[in-house]
Amino acid sequence: MTELPALSGKVALVTGASRGIGYGVAEALVARGDRVCITGRNEDALKEAVDKLGADRVVGVAGKAHDVQHQAAAVERTMEAFGRVDYLVNNAGTNPVFGPIADLDLDVARKVFETNVVSALGFAQRTWHAWQKDNGGAIVNIASVAGLSASPFIGAYGISKAAMINLTQQLAHEYAPKARVNAIAPAVVKTKFAQALYEGREAEAAAAYPLGRLGVPSDIGGAAAFLTSEQSDWVTGQTLVVDGGIFLNAGVG
Repeated sequence: MTELPALSGKVALVTGASRGIGYGVAEALVARGDRVCITGRNEDALKEAVDKLGADRVVGVAGKAHDVQHQAAAVERTMEAFGRVDYLVNNAGTNPVFGPIADLDLDVARKVFETNVVSALGFAQRTWHAWQKDNGGAIVNIASVAGLSASPFIGAYGISKAAMINLTQQLAHEYAPKARVNAIAPAVVKTKFAQALYEGREAEAAAAYPLGRLGVPSDIGGAAAFLTSEQSDWVTGQTLVVDGGIFLNAGVG
C-alpha cells in the first residue's frame, strides 16, 4: 500500500467527483496531502470513490449539483469534517442532448445551464461565505474547449461552458484579492461522460491531436493541483486550455 503524504493543512471540495475528471482532481489533491469532500449523484459510486481515495482523508456528500439544499449540505459537511474549505473545484456537469440547437428543447437548455453554470455559482457563493471571504483560497471551474468555439451537436453544452468561463472572470474580479478563480478547458478526456465522442474510434479520434492521444483524468487533476497551489499565486481570471494541442489544428485544411 502506498504511504500517503503528510497532511498539507488544506481542504478542497470537488463536485461531480465519484468518477471521471472530478475523481482525477480529487486523487491529485489527496496525493499532495489535502483533505477532500467529494460530491456525486450516486451514493454507492460515491462511497466506492471515498474508499478508494481514503476514508480517513475524504468524505462524500450525495446529491444533485443544481439542488441548493445539496450545495448547502456539501459545504456544511466539509466545514464540519475538516473545519475549512480552501479550494472549490466545480466539475459537476451534464450534456443530455446531441444535435442542432435549432431544434433544442428549451427545458433541456435550462437543465444544462442549471447544472453547468448556476450550480457552479451556487457552490462558489457558499464556499466564499463559509471560508474564503475571510481566509482566502482558490476556485477552479472545469469548463471545456467547447466553450471557446463553435461545437457542432453539443451547442448547449458549449454555450454553458462559455458562460462558465465568463463566470470565472466575474468571480475572479469580485473575489480578489482574497480568493483566486480560474478555469480549465479540457478537450476530449477518456471518461464515461465523453465516451460517445470516441467509443469505437479512439485511434481515429486521437490521431487528430498533435500529442497523439486523448486526455485522461490525471491530466486535468494535475492542472487543478497547479491552480490551487502556491505556484499559481499570481494567476487569476484565466482559462487554462488542456487539449493535447488540438487547437493548433485550427484553420489547417
